[in-house]
Amino acid sequence: MTARLRVINAVPRGALAPTSMEHLNRSLAEIADVVGTVDGFSTPEAHEALRTAEVIVTGWGTPRIDAAVLDRAPELRGVLHIGGTVKELLAPEVWERGIQVSSAVDANAQPVAEYTLAMILVANKGILPLARRYRAERAFVDQAQLGVIGNYGRRVGIVGASRIGRRVVDLLRPFDLEVVLYDPTLDSEEIRALGATPVDLPELCATSDVVSVHAPALPSTEKLISRELIESIAPGATLINTSRGSVVDQDALVDRVLRGDLWAVLDVTTPWVLDAEHPFYEHPNVVLTPHIAGSVGSEVDRMIDVQIAELQRLTAGEELAHPVLLASLGTAA
Repeated sequence: MTARLRVINAVPRGALAPTSMEHLNRSLAEIADVVGTVDGFSTPEAHEALRTAEVIVTGWGTPRIDAAVLDRAPELRGVLHIGGTVKELLAPEVWERGIQVSSAVDANAQPVAEYTLAMILVANKGILPLARRYRAERAFVDQAQLGVIGNYGRRVGIVGASRIGRRVVDLLRPFDLEVVLYDPTLDSEEIRALGATPVDLPELCATSDVVSVHAPALPSTEKLISRELIESIAPGATLINTSRGSVVDQDALVDRVLRGDLWAVLDVTTPWVLDAEHPFYEHPNVVLTPHIAGSVGSEVDRMIDVQIAELQRLTAGEELAHPVLLASLGTAA
């Protein structure tokens, strides 16, 4: 019989909905010995749990695991993160001490890609402005007055072949859309193999009906979607950003949106919560959501299930299915 691993549940109380936390607690108890449920690592109870823990399960809001925490956890073999990036969560010493790390970043990419797909189809169809017009006028609009709308033959530009960017390209396959992709880390053949047409960034922005941003937030990508590129986007087109606010020149985007000829679908901004008087809240050309494209509600349970499966692999001495390597952090979101 395989020995059960000793696990700390370090997902802070309140980080997950009650139903998801119950699912996590129940799933852990079925396959592991939970030696502690903690909100941090500074209490005597946490110190005692760390003394024997072999695995730490983390989530949004878990305090950073650094050398001081590791010094109290001599038996630690794995960190399983119920979330996306671990860049801020884990110090390099975690990998240097041979501890395996897994993230649910792939599971979290799925709902972001689904959100993006929905917004692309809605944007091309012109649903939001037409719904507002119908509500105001209480009359059908003559199709001859609709202009260029619809999802047949329209061009969608994907910026960045990240996990999410690639998944969006996959989800767009069944539709009669032209998908173009910019990613400087891939050559033309690799982009075509993904199912998209390679273009440079200026051409993508200038010729796409929808520009969807999926580049990671790195020093090299700050304001990647520059003022010049924003100005080049065709009137009536839509910019979607589910990546990070810093990747887009937000001041330039405000200026362009306020002119009334560009639509913006923003799940991320800079800062995360805009000033209460910011024009994006009320402008009819903006769909602003509070960073909910990623896993929310029942979608969080998918991430939990991914890491429960990883825990089972650790228990069985198998390789992780979703490992995070230290070398990958430099290009991760």
